[in-house]
Amino acid sequence: MKLKLPVVFMAVLLVLSLMISGQVDLKAQSIYVGEEPQQVEDEFIYEPEGITVESWVEDLEVPWQLTFLPESDRALVTERPGRVRLIEDGDLVDEYYADPPAVHTAEGGMMGMDHHPDFPAEPYIYIMYTYEADDGNLYSRITRLVDRGRYAEDEEVIFDGIPAAENHNGGRIMFGPDEKLYVTTGDVWDRQLSQEPDSLAGKILRINADGTIPEDNPDPDSPVYSLGHRNPQGLAWNDRDHLFISDHGPSGEESLQAKDMVKVIQPGGNYGWPERIGYFGDGEFLDPLVMWSEDAVPPAGTEIVGDDLFIATLRSRALIRISLEHHGGYDYEVTSIERWFGQDDYSGRYGRLRDVNLGPDGALYVMSSNRDGRGSPLPGDDKIYRIEIEELQSN
Repeated sequence: MKLKLPVVFMAVLLVLSLMISGQVDLKAQSIYVGEEPQQVEDEFIYEPEGITVESWVEDLEVPWQLTFLPESDRALVTERPGRVRLIEDGDLVDEYYADPPAVHTAEGGMMGMDHHPDFPAEPYIYIMYTYEADDGNLYSRITRLVDRGRYAEDEEVIFDGIPAAENHNGGRIMFGPDEKLYVTTGDVWDRQLSQEPDSLAGKILRINADGTIPEDNPDPDSPVYSLGHRNPQGLAWNDRDHLFISDHGPSGEESLQAKDMVKVIQPGGNYGWPERIGYFGDGEFLDPLVMWSEDAVPPAGTEIVGDDLFIATLRSRALIRISLEHHGGYDYEVTSIERWFGQDDYSGRYGRLRDVNLGPDGALYVMSSNRDGRGSPLPGDDKIYRIEIEELQSN
């Protein structure tokens, strides 16, 4: 032992001297960060012209996703504490439409929702929420309810076993133009799961309306449609049936911050998290369309209108409008990025924004998330705002 102590002491001195000289960095990052793919700067527009904003629904508790029901004057909105609320003729109904056994912990609880593509002939409402299993662990499941007009019943679990945690649960569900149900899942703070093909965490999943796996999935035996994501919360398709998602960047992993992203999803694609984040262009992983390197956004719900992608954002308190130009295949160029209602000091007219939807009347409906424990509630929060855009109304 007496012979070993001096050796250890000398080794420590050697490491310290190498650190001082810059030859050794004990904080070396294992997550490699690439460049921003976009060639344009964000433009902050606190009061955009040609836009009318009005409060549509008020007094919600942490709303998460809005769905308009076809062939009716009804809409549904989920509240993260564990409720589905009915909006009828623009009025919020006091009685709950549904209250499944969701467990609300931090970012967990009631999240995504959509209706069956053939609604109302197929009167199903699909929801995703976190719950506590018998083993004491949190999971997310997808269930479907039968619509009865002012309430829903007969809940049926169609897909279960999605890893969940207090944070990073993804949670958005939406039927695509192919009438398959797409699901975003987060890495549940166990980032290596995003690269494990057998794990449901950190993925975009694709399933049939009954919860089975489509035969034309990248792997016909797996619901995984793409992998390598951190905490995706937005899904939207353009008129070319291309899927765009929003994904949260790191918030402390390897001392990294920000780097929130927008991605165009290719079936079976691997988008790199947690090995890489950002644009590399070498083909090892698929690159994002947009990455914000310095300032955290983070992006939540998304909507596409024509060649514009709208994103509700949380910390940046802005509705982001990204204009796109298509160059064939999955190749898109970002021609402009506008941050409506927000400023570069993280202040915004309406606070944190969780979701954006195109309504049947051609207006955008944007919901706030100021009562989620991270915002500063305004009078009447949380709200759904109706945003009429002259440019969109005239097209």
